[in-house]
Amino acid sequence: MNELLKELNSQQREAATSVGGPLLVLAGAGSGKTRVLTYRIAYMIGEKGVAPWNILAITFTNKAAKEMADRVEKLIGETAKDMWVRTFHSACVRILRRDIDRIGYDRNFNIIDSDDQKSVVKECLKELGFDEKEFPPRSVMSEISFAKDKLLTPSQYALEYGDDYRKKQIANLYSLYQKKLKVANDLDFDDLIMLTVKLFSDAPDVLSFYQNKFRYILVDEYQDTNKAQNELIMMLAKEHRNLCVVGDDDQSIYKFRGADISNILDFEKEFTDARVIRLEQNYRSTQNILDAANNVIKNNFGRKGKNLWTDKGEGEKITVYKAQNEHDEASYIADKMYSLSINGYRYSDMAVLYRANSSSRTLEEVFMRKAVPYRVLAGLRFYDRKEIRDMIAYLRLIKNPDDNISLRRIINTPSRKIGKVTLDKIAAAADREGCSLLKAIGNHIDTLGASVAEFYKLIEELLVIARENTIPELIEAVYEKSGYKEFLKTDEKAQERDENIGELINGAANYMENNEEATFEDYMDNLALISDIDNYDEELDAAVFMTMHAAKGLEFPIVFICGFDEGIFPSFMSSYSSEETEEERRLCYVGITRAREKLHLTCAHSRMLYGKTSNYKPSRFLEEIPENLKEIIDNSPTIGDYEIKIPKAVSHNAPESSLFASAPSAPRRTNTQTFSAGDCVIHKKFGRGIIISANSVGNDIHYEIAFESVGTKNLLGLYAKLEKGD
Repeated sequence: MNELLKELNSQQREAATSVGGPLLVLAGAGSGKTRVLTYRIAYMIGEKGVAPWNILAITFTNKAAKEMADRVEKLIGETAKDMWVRTFHSACVRILRRDIDRIGYDRNFNIIDSDDQKSVVKECLKELGFDEKEFPPRSVMSEISFAKDKLLTPSQYALEYGDDYRKKQIANLYSLYQKKLKVANDLDFDDLIMLTVKLFSDAPDVLSFYQNKFRYILVDEYQDTNKAQNELIMMLAKEHRNLCVVGDDDQSIYKFRGADISNILDFEKEFTDARVIRLEQNYRSTQNILDAANNVIKNNFGRKGKNLWTDKGEGEKITVYKAQNEHDEASYIADKMYSLSINGYRYSDMAVLYRANSSSRTLEEVFMRKAVPYRVLAGLRFYDRKEIRDMIAYLRLIKNPDDNISLRRIINTPSRKIGKVTLDKIAAAADREGCSLLKAIGNHIDTLGASVAEFYKLIEELLVIARENTIPELIEAVYEKSGYKEFLKTDEKAQERDENIGELINGAANYMENNEEATFEDYMDNLALISDIDNYDEELDAAVFMTMHAAKGLEFPIVFICGFDEGIFPSFMSSYSSEETEEERRLCYVGITRAREKLHLTCAHSRMLYGKTSNYKPSRFLEEIPENLKEIIDNSPTIGDYEIKIPKAVSHNAPESSLFASAPSAPRRTNTQTFSAGDCVIHKKFGRGIIISANSVGNDIHYEIAFESVGTKNLLGLYAKLEKGD
């Protein structure tokens, strides 16, 4: 073991061997935190005699959990299989499968996805008579998720936000939504954490069991935890206090998902005796890339502070391309990638990152035209395809016959001509008798018609097949006996959909082969917990397009980050809040540190957004990178202080003089209100905006203003007739 520890640097070694008591490891990007965690576990078991079954290691993705478990097993052998290395959600599923009946649920629950949640919310809206335009289902789902992240029940949510009319109505929706899930014995993803906390609170003996089982707890990516996840960890660690959390406050970028950066920033308040170790040596990137990241992130106030360094050398300067517009920007990226591809790099070595998915449209158009291979991560997942979701709905109903959501999806898939009147009759009987839809069908089978009777018989037959056959055989039976295979023959994409279902069967076979003791329940839980990033194929030779949020945890030899424009990145809305701007800056830090060898940052003088072309100033984040680290390629048009208009379409071949309107002569200044950078203003046409800069020009003032609706505009004070905003 001592020989293995020699492979670690001094800070990594200290973190790996500091066993006992609370420990905070601030691990900078690319600093080898996974290695530290795996060596720490190996050291605990091999040197300190800690039993593997007394260790709980929590990660955020299945991919990270598998990687950690595999690495530990290579270090200490098969004994590593006795410990829990799991995501938050999969750990909670396992805990709930054992004891959820203690809080009034059946252990045979199903886990629903976002599409199923949306269906339930729509039912609730209809029953309560709410307009979907006033209460968009996705917005309601987001608010319910927010409440669960904060561990607020419907009644607690109503109490906290009851003065707000809209949120009072959402509390009613939340309450009905939970009742529907409970009747169907379904849980959504947020329930997995919230109900585990409830289980521990309501059943102290269950909590005591897991506190004694997990005497040593390790949590990766701690900066991404929300209140519910943090509460879960604190409950488990309270008895023995052997808690090691690893994270990077500078990479906390998931506030929109409920992540609470204060969990990592306040760890030492929770544990006043905690040790803090900083991992600052980076093994991924060149020093120029790291210096760029360091100089950007140092402008944040809400951070612990660290400075990344490497012994890999300075490397190339960061290329900054100032494009004419978004088409010029995309052409630069595509042409540069092609050039790199004929000079030894694979396309899979390269990634394009952006702030929002909408940025990919122009990139895709240009890459297709130039025949540069690419793929978009976060496109339609395999498990989101209709035919796959239909098959899984059958499987979920077989696993949990009380699952009303799945039954509603498949009772007419393929079509069985079971009409709305019949479905309403079944639902009324279920409500009246306090049972599931399937039980209501069974109770009234003689009065519901031949089609319903045939469907009920099909489910009964599939339940028998599930007990007596393997999972791949069950899926094949569902495909054949449900009529789905025959139904697909009439589909214009029949071959593709048939192949997809064949792949589902292959995946089930592979899962059972790699998990010999796994049950049908285990397989279904695994399906529910699969994420996009778990299916990322690094071998496919195509450039990757993705958001910076999706790129976290990945790295590439060459990275292009586009849209470095004020109002795009950072986004316009973040300008109203220093807290939001700091989150955007952390996102920038994450994007920069994905690059190993070469980093290209692009901005554009003008962009068309929402059907309007506006001009933009380079992002403040770009300005925060020192000039000596950058090599600037400026292809943007040259404009004067007074030139304030941009034509709606910019031709790449147009002479520079034709691109912009002539400068107006400087007017004589008269008495008018003046503004400073940072002031909020109102323009009669463009609406609300924030002054980015204000410079005297002759007898007038030239304002650069970021407007909420149209982006950045350059205006002269006398003509603009600005009013002070609030």
